[in-house]
Amino acid sequence: MSPMQAAVLGVVQGLTEFLPISSSAHLYVIPTMLGWPYAGLAFDVALHWGTLIALLLAYGSVWIALARDAFSAEAAVRSTAWSTWFKLAAASVPGAVAGVALEDLASHALRSLPIQAIMLVIFGFLLWAVDRMRPPGRDEDIPGWGTCMTMGLAQALALVPGVSRSGITITAGRARGLSRVSAARFSFLLATPITFGAGLLELRHLGHDTPAPALVVGVVTSAIVGLIAIRLLIRYLGRSGFAVFFVYRTAFAALIAWRLIAR
Repeated sequence: MSPMQAAVLGVVQGLTEFLPISSSAHLYVIPTMLGWPYAGLAFDVALHWGTLIALLLAYGSVWIALARDAFSAEAAVRSTAWSTWFKLAAASVPGAVAGVALEDLASHALRSLPIQAIMLVIFGFLLWAVDRMRPPGRDEDIPGWGTCMTMGLAQALALVPGVSRSGITITAGRARGLSRVSAARFSFLLATPITFGAGLLELRHLGHDTPAPALVVGVVTSAIVGLIAIRLLIRYLGRSGFAVFFVYRTAFAALIAWRLIAR
């Protein structure tokens, strides 16, 4: 893999990890359509280290505040912080268990183009439909236990390419009555531990097949573009809905279908 190819994939990862359009589908489909060899799931996860950096840059102050408040002299502040830590830990369990248990399945069988096209359309429609049917929703920095666990369980579905981790967790948050912005913010906060864990898990697969310069370029590019995508999406959701993402996902699925038919 050349540094140029790694940079392209870094841009793709940075945009599609946080926009609700499925990073895993794009990281597989785009190289395939360009005639590039698929870099593999391990390189995909390495790019997630870049988006982890983006998450820490965007929400590092939140994690620092939670760590500080956990040892506050004020009992109420301390209790809220520990409750938040427990919520985030519990909500991360379903995705972590699914990631370990279904790693081989996600790496091979679920990466077929027809499956990805179908998931893009189904879960894009679900995101749009749930948002349309729900009221504007409530603004909460940290939701209650029920909403946290619903979003955590939904996160496990993102193992299937085409679903989109951000898309399905935001859908779950909106279904539970969160506002668009609150659902997106908690989705990104919840992404931090699962992305870190997945990165650690997959480091063992990063051998000498991936050149170091390409790896560095991919990670740095995904970090920069990912931070921009987070900020743009939060700003966008403050005034608009998800119709544009449903349209895009459907168009991308149609492109995959055309590619399959034209073979």
